[in-house]
Amino acid sequence: METVHPSLAATIATSEKFGLPLIDLNAYDLAQIPMDFIDEKLMRQHRMLVLHRRDERLDVAIADPSSLTALNELKFKTGLNTQPILVEKNKLTRLIDKLLSHHAGTVLEAHLDDHDIPVESSLNEGDDAPIVRFVNKILLEAIHNKVSDIHFEPFENSYRIRYRRDGVLYEAARPPQALSPRISARLKVIAQLDIAERRLPQDGHFKMALSPEKSLDFRINTCPTISGEKVVIRVLDPAATHIGIAQLGLEEKQQHLFLQHIQKPQGMVLVTGPTGSGKTVSLYTALSILNTEEVNISTIEDPVEMNITGINQVHVNIKAGLDFAAALRAFLRQDPDIIMVGEIRDLETAEITIKAAQTGHMVLSTLHTNSAAETLTRLLNMGVPAFNVATSVSLIVAQRLARRLCNECKQAIEIPEKSLLEMGFNVDELCGDFTLFSAHSAGCQRCHFGYTGRIGLYELLPISNALAECIMTGGNSLNIVQMALNEGLQTPRRSGLNRVSEGLTSLEEINRVT
Repeated sequence: METVHPSLAATIATSEKFGLPLIDLNAYDLAQIPMDFIDEKLMRQHRMLVLHRRDERLDVAIADPSSLTALNELKFKTGLNTQPILVEKNKLTRLIDKLLSHHAGTVLEAHLDDHDIPVESSLNEGDDAPIVRFVNKILLEAIHNKVSDIHFEPFENSYRIRYRRDGVLYEAARPPQALSPRISARLKVIAQLDIAERRLPQDGHFKMALSPEKSLDFRINTCPTISGEKVVIRVLDPAATHIGIAQLGLEEKQQHLFLQHIQKPQGMVLVTGPTGSGKTVSLYTALSILNTEEVNISTIEDPVEMNITGINQVHVNIKAGLDFAAALRAFLRQDPDIIMVGEIRDLETAEITIKAAQTGHMVLSTLHTNSAAETLTRLLNMGVPAFNVATSVSLIVAQRLARRLCNECKQAIEIPEKSLLEMGFNVDELCGDFTLFSAHSAGCQRCHFGYTGRIGLYELLPISNALAECIMTGGNSLNIVQMALNEGLQTPRRSGLNRVSEGLTSLEEINRVT
């Protein structure tokens, strides 16, 4: 007996339940799709695709019966009746992404002749206006979609542009591979980089004014690969430095603890977590709180991501000999009150920051570790004496970022109590009014596949006298964790489960990030 794939079996069951015709999208290719009805917003948000026009009727592929309501929007836009046809979700997603990428490349290619401008020429708006418009479109679309990073990736036979939104990458366009050098050159022109240099990485930045009152900063890095230059752009919103502690996602007790420690006259507060976990925003939020006329604040960063008026910010310049350690030594002669170090990377930087924390300064910094306890052992492994670690570090903040559920389309779900207990929930939590939600697979006009924005999950570890003694007597990370749990430590996992029970995020998302 032939086995039916679970995805196909589920689609067949849905077809029978709702009485919808069913087809296999493998039978379709791009040439059969009517290009007149390409609406990227409808296609991406509602996962629907016009397959065919029959007189005054459109045959529309959908993967989820909830998309039926969106057919009215398509009917209003086109003036034609619609016939929903059910298809497998994974096949529809692949076909939509392929079609949109092909369409973007075709539109761009229609304006270009591969022989009209040499790649080596200095591209300007007059020479290569279609490339200029295309790059501008990518940047503006990224801003509109609240994207944090844009990836321009050349491969041997293809070229891909991806956006990172809420921590997850997804494909935005697939222009012709032959245009890779032109797109890279245009981005270099914008960032005032050397167009002729393709063998070495380059860093740059540029600014885009959205209005007289608002502008965004873009940080750009190029890196040569075997198929061409990969370019990654980080989109930086200066407004993120003023979000306030309430918007970080700290629970009330954690907020009090965080404020208590950053406002101490001396000591060290370390923010840890993987890349993209929001450490920089947490540090900038702390600096904004501390930024008053009465204190002298200096920062050393690589690079300076956001400018804050009233704070002396220094950009690392390795070629000139200005590294973290050199800047820190200079800071200590500049009568500082508060020092922020972008990252502790080596023993020399660690020793100077600890010395500053022990001599009457408040030091804020970051480390790349997975938990608060591992931060302490990382400092010890760097070579910092246990006594110095125990007497200088006052608070460690370990954090993650989880996507926030869209309030407009999130769906209530039921999960067996046994499974919830295995995931970490307590029996007391499951009593009474306890509702779990999941993301809508297609999302809505206000979100991206059921999620919009992110929320922080935090683990705050204050160094108590007992913990300091444990560090000085050679305790490892397991000993530190156990002692901290006995003192009431709340892990990011536990913080995430609290957010799930509050209906702010989903179990799938918490499992992904913790």
